[in-house]
Amino acid sequence: MPSTASAPPRDPSARPGYRAVLGAPHAGRTFGAALLGRLSYGVVPLALLLTVREATGSYSAAGAAMALFALASVLLSPVRAGLVDRHGPRRVLPPMAVLYGALLLAVVAATARPGVAPAAVGALVVAAGACTPPLGPVMRTFWRRLLPDPALLRRAFSLDGVAEELLFVTGPLLVGLLLPVVGPGGAVVVGAGLLLAGALLLVASPVAAGGPDGPGEADDPDAAAPPAGRRRRTPLGGGRALRAAVLASAVTGLALGALDLMVLAFAEDRGRPEAVGWILAALSAGSAVGGLGLGALDRPVSNAVRLPLFTAGLGLALAAAGLAPGPVVLGVAAGVAGFFVSPALTTSYLVADEAVAPEARTRAGAWVNTAVNAGSAVGGAGAGLLVGHLPLPVCFALAAAPALAAVPVLLRMRDFGGSRSRRKADPVGEPAA
Repeated sequence: MPSTASAPPRDPSARPGYRAVLGAPHAGRTFGAALLGRLSYGVVPLALLLTVREATGSYSAAGAAMALFALASVLLSPVRAGLVDRHGPRRVLPPMAVLYGALLLAVVAATARPGVAPAAVGALVVAAGACTPPLGPVMRTFWRRLLPDPALLRRAFSLDGVAEELLFVTGPLLVGLLLPVVGPGGAVVVGAGLLLAGALLLVASPVAAGGPDGPGEADDPDAAAPPAGRRRRTPLGGGRALRAAVLASAVTGLALGALDLMVLAFAEDRGRPEAVGWILAALSAGSAVGGLGLGALDRPVSNAVRLPLFTAGLGLALAAAGLAPGPVVLGVAAGVAGFFVSPALTTSYLVADEAVAPEARTRAGAWVNTAVNAGSAVGGAGAGLLVGHLPLPVCFALAAAPALAAVPVLLRMRDFGGSRSRRKADPVGEPAA
């Protein structure tokens, strides 16, 4: 007869950690596949830039091609995500990944010929950018299917955001290792292979089965799967919640885009250009700590409170960074600013995910992703116009201004009227009662 002695009763207030996130059925293999494919996003841009530069002999042509690649990839992301929402990942991701890879191979083949026309290369690069599979938004949709518990979902989104940021650091390092072996064109091929392999493994996961909603939504009466073969586009909706998420992510991206250039200008002005790398590393480290800390937080603070709080923290830290007397203090300030970056973006994704119907979640996540990338591009361009014409402390303050100006707007949106989260008994980010 089995012993009746049992372990001490579990504290009902205790929350499982990150091990529980990855220990959920199919979570590890699904997340691993997504990370494999998303590593390509850190490899391909730099490899393409070097490939086009080597073929054309022109930095301006390479820069223009990559700017167009980024625009096509970022601005069309909601469109591609909408296709996934309408038809399901298993129907959309494989052909999209194959087409993306084929276009990248076409770029490599075109640049291998001497005297290639920059316009022809640019057209292929733009076409490839337009076909970039939205693996990040798809994975965030899968997390909800894998983890219906709100606390675990927040941990998953935090882990996902930190891992994605690390991939964007790892990707260029991988390109550096590949260049002496296979050259820039070979690095592009490796990037294409990573994405194709990741996308195919991702859709092979049982989480990708079924229609656009997939499994895991059956317990939500509002999440019933649409009829098979439906092609009608579902309105995005989301109301004030989605607008708040997009606004917060846009100003976060703007701050990050401006910060990169201002750190470079600061380091060169102090005669310490080598300091750029570790100052930006401090930013990334702070972001990782903040993201993982958010996921571990169990206090019942709603996303509607967190979003303006993190946005304000980022703005204040960025403005204070402009007063740093030297690179060491700027590195500390960058780490503090980074502490708010990943939590702000993670919370934006959570708000967007909760704001819309299940069949529009991939598209909602793509809008947040588009906002942060577009904001980063605008921030970098704006800083480029300001640096050299205004004192650096003023540039830092101007870069922080959009985030600080967004705070009262986000506070007015705190009710998130019209959001699906108003119908949930346990909003995402709050422990269950």
